Amino acid sequence: MASLNALLVGAVRTIFELQPVLVNPALPGAGLPNAVRQRVPESCGFVENSYLRGLTPQQFFHTMAGREGLVNTAIKTAKTGYIQCCLVKALEDVMIVYGEGDMDGAFIKQTIETFGLNNRKAIRARLKGKEGCLHGNLMGKRVDFSACTVITGDPNLSLDEVGVPKTIAVNLTFPERVTPYNISYLQELVRNVPTAYPGARYMVRDTGEHIDLRYNKRADAFLQYGWIVERHLKARDYVHFNCQPLLHKMSMMSHRVKFMPYSTFCLNLSITPPYNADFDGDEMNMHILQSEETRAELAQIAWVTHHLAASDKPVMGIVQDTLCGIHKFTLQDTFLDWNAVQNILLWVPDWDGVVPIPAILKPKPLWTGKQILSLVIPRGINIHRSPDPKSSTAVFDDSILIENGDLIFGIVEKKTIGASQGGLIHVVFPEKGPEATKQLFTGLQMVVNYWPFHNGFSIGIGDTIAGSKTMAYITQTISDCKVQVAQITDDATHDCLKAAPGMTIRESFESLVERQLNLARNTSSQYAQKHLKEDNNVKQMVVAGSKSLFINISQMSVCVGQQSVEGRRIPFGFRHRTLPHFTKDNFSPELRGFVENSYLRGLTPQEFFFHAMAGREGLIDTAVKTAETGYIQRRLVKALEDVMVCYDGTVRNSLGGLIQFVYSEDGMDGAFIEKQTIETFGLNDRKFEHNYCVDVTDLSGGFMQGVLQVGIDDSSLELQSLLDEEYACLAEDRRLLRNFIFPHVSTTQPHYLPVNLQLGSSAST
Repeated sequence: MASLNALLVGAVRTIFELQPVLVNPALPGAGLPNAVRQRVPESCGFVENSYLRGLTPQQFFHTMAGREGLVNTAIKTAKTGYIQCCLVKALEDVMIVYGEGDMDGAFIKQTIETFGLNNRKAIRARLKGKEGCLHGNLMGKRVDFSACTVITGDPNLSLDEVGVPKTIAVNLTFPERVTPYNISYLQELVRNVPTAYPGARYMVRDTGEHIDLRYNKRADAFLQYGWIVERHLKARDYVHFNCQPLLHKMSMMSHRVKFMPYSTFCLNLSITPPYNADFDGDEMNMHILQSEETRAELAQIAWVTHHLAASDKPVMGIVQDTLCGIHKFTLQDTFLDWNAVQNILLWVPDWDGVVPIPAILKPKPLWTGKQILSLVIPRGINIHRSPDPKSSTAVFDDSILIENGDLIFGIVEKKTIGASQGGLIHVVFPEKGPEATKQLFTGLQMVVNYWPFHNGFSIGIGDTIAGSKTMAYITQTISDCKVQVAQITDDATHDCLKAAPGMTIRESFESLVERQLNLARNTSSQYAQKHLKEDNNVKQMVVAGSKSLFINISQMSVCVGQQSVEGRRIPFGFRHRTLPHFTKDNFSPELRGFVENSYLRGLTPQEFFFHAMAGREGLIDTAVKTAETGYIQRRLVKALEDVMVCYDGTVRNSLGGLIQFVYSEDGMDGAFIEKQTIETFGLNDRKFEHNYCVDVTDLSGGFMQGVLQVGIDDSSLELQSLLDEEYACLAEDRRLLRNFIFPHVSTTQPHYLPVNLQLGSSAST
């Protein structure tokens, strides 16, 4: 025994002289400290704290000292070797299992079986992965009081509401303390059946005793002040809602509960963009608050209506059916008769009962969609958008003008009502506040969705069929393109092609061919789009911005176009050819990935193969980049989690280290930044004086008759003094803007400020 112990001591010294970082053998119970040995749940419900027992060198000592025959039986020694070398190897294997228990290999399995190390969780397994010590207890950890299910769209819900199944409300509880104001209500909940809504599941006395109401007589349970009742979730409760992955602040916001007779969470369609969610099977998580402090935070900080704008523009807007419907609803030829107006006015939130004056009286009263839409827009909102030179709308209706909440002219589309800078949502949020913006979302969806529900909107195969004249033009354009590509190929073959600057002959050839093919596709697409009728349903969706793009129309009706892999045409892969059944060294467009057919006409087998190659590349990029960028974002958030804006305006970390003197170097909140043009900023002194300086003594430059209020003398010196003071104030403001606030901004550039400084309108672009 003494000789064996000496050999063991020598083996351990050898190990720790080679690897001194693993453990200090002089310390009793060497190994992981107790604080790192987190609780691990077993399948039977118990908790095991000592998964690492039997893996420390001391346990190895005891095993070897108590079983002297183990050296000769379990630990194989060399016939002519020294036994201490074998002990060193055995102890090394034990330490590998101690740190890398999930490694493969025959010696690992032999070590585990020899020393009885089965069902042990090593250091590496306890640290890495989502269930590890770090990831499982820090960001993204698993939590209680949460629910997860599929989401479904519901435009009739308010922006801040979430539809919750009652089956979830029965299982999730909120601890509410008993007070004189709620004791009757909570007593009624306690006496109800815990598995039926509304009710309560548990009751906590002031002594801390937890009572399960499923196994106690509820009729004998009399509440007292200070007790806690864990009641079911109820309507209008605040809950935290999020969709994974959580990438920014708006990925987790609070909603108010509304019970729905379904088995999925129901959301307003406009709330999905900040969550980056859709309704094709996505799941979202709901977290139930557990204290009154949390309720205050959800109501005042994390509420949806407080996060409608960020980064100089709204994060959400009108989408899908409502966006398409509002475009058709505001067309010039959209009129509603008396019956339709009476029905649709009932959907206007807070309608005052006043019917607008009809736009047309004879032969019968008719109202425009613009008049009905104006009832939803808050008073005091002014927007003017300049005409779009690429617009295809009729004359005098290709721009937007809203004065005091009335839509004067213009067709509403995504730029006006979507998540765009300077749109209606972006103006109402800072001017009228979060509650008015929420009412705007609700009113627009209620009113607009009623109209297409009774008028209809559908898309058929006929919307993708181009006319015979258009098809002839497309065919001729693609044929001419092939001739041009053949000529370029012939020039390159006979060494008549000159290399472009910085490019080889082959790169120049590929560049010219791709340019020619893209030109053919774009020319054909523009011709087809120009000759589509205005009542084409696909075109109406594209113009409204609710779905699809013009490139999708061209792929459906004209041609799919050139397919690219890694930014180039399909490369040769089968001995100087793209596919094995093509001829070698053939550079024609159709053999290098050009798809001249459209989805309507159908793709040939080789075109379908090339199209699948390009699609596969997109799927691979999505899968790879999601993992890489997600982990980068996680590390970045962890590194910056203690950075905050202090009360002195500086940006510091938890140690007080100074990062920025002013947040973002301008101290402005991105949620309230507006793009605007200040008229006085770009005027020279002469124009500025001409526009804003008034001399009442000058007969030609004073006020016109009737401009001032009755009783004010137009030529009084007191009035002139006030006007001079106002002019001096405007001049001083212009000087501060030029020299201090925007010292390096050109007079023609727009300005970004958290307060709208324009005169006469809320937004103008």
